[in-house]
Amino acid sequence: MSRPDHRSEAEWREILSPEEFRVMRQKGTERPFTGEYWNVWQAGEYRCRCCGALLFDAATKFDAGCGWPSFHSAATPANVEEVEDFSHGMYRMEVVCTQCGAHLGHVFNDGPAPSGLRYCINSVSMRLDEAKRDTPDPA
Repeated sequence: MSRPDHRSEAEWREILSPEEFRVMRQKGTERPFTGEYWNVWQAGEYRCRCCGALLFDAATKFDAGCGWPSFHSAATPANVEEVEDFSHGMYRMEVVCTQCGAHLGHVFNDGPAPSGLRYCINSVSMRLDEAKRDTPDPA
């Protein structure tokens, strides 16, 4: 599939850290309870670390107890593509960024309302853009 951000493997290796490349370009995963965002609850938007596409809103994040950031809905469904994954002797739905093809994680049908979905996403695949505060920080 042709994607808007279609850099070469060599270009991605230059841009990404070794861990980011392993997870996002080689479909790896973080160990549970180790990622930057698994236990972060700030307001904001989670964007693809490769291309900046909007993926998830922090308002849809919930504690699934699995050790990875979990969301019940995509902020921009057109930016999150589901792909059948038969790796590791099981069937799962992989989640990738439609803009650049980065591996984000997997989606499962055991999440809360309103969607019933659990997008289980690697922290290294995202960056959090925190919401702007209405009041300035105290000096």
